[in-house]
Amino acid sequence: MSPRPGLSLPRPLTEREVEALLVAPDASEPLGARDRAMLELMYASGLRVSEVAGLPRDSVDLDARILRVRGKGGKERLVPFGKSAEGWIRRYLEEVRPALDRSGAGALFLSARGRPLTRQRLWQLLEAYGRKAGVRGRLTPHSLRHSFATHLLEHGADLRALQMMLGHADIATTQVYTRVTPSRLRTVYDRYHPRARSRRGKKPAGSVN
Repeated sequence: MSPRPGLSLPRPLTEREVEALLVAPDASEPLGARDRAMLELMYASGLRVSEVAGLPRDSVDLDARILRVRGKGGKERLVPFGKSAEGWIRRYLEEVRPALDRSGAGALFLSARGRPLTRQRLWQLLEAYGRKAGVRGRLTPHSLRHSFATHLLEHGADLRALQMMLGHADIATTQVYTRVTPSRLRTVYDRYHPRARSRRGKKPAGSVN
């Protein structure tokens, strides 16, 4: 099965750029702490921007570090996230969100007026923090989702597991990411192929002087 042709992918951020992006919000301010939690979760989970904007508060299991996400077609999937995102989300929920939630809103991430953050506002925030972090080019939510997938593959993630986390119905969509991780492919090849490494100094079996 070959990757879907013509699918355009943004440039993935380097891990150093991601680190700069995550510390771009001023977490000493309430909305900065909210934004830090949001960025941490987006990079930790690879959610689509519409999924982040519509993520219910009760879909987050902090103890298990699992999200229940309703994606395209209304299909629900479970997506894990790490300890760093857990810590920032916990801080946001305990210290920031109660003051923002004036009307019992169900969404996880709320605006200063207590309303769910819109997709447009998420785009604006990402662009602004991308500029502040010195990220090359325009930063979009899909750039962060793409970076999530690329970095997982580069560190040895299983393609089927990644398919489930991204919510792709077709593995061919997920396979597109393998085209942009040549270093990972080379590492796997060099490690596992029996003839990948030079055998200098060793004579082929059956050779004679």
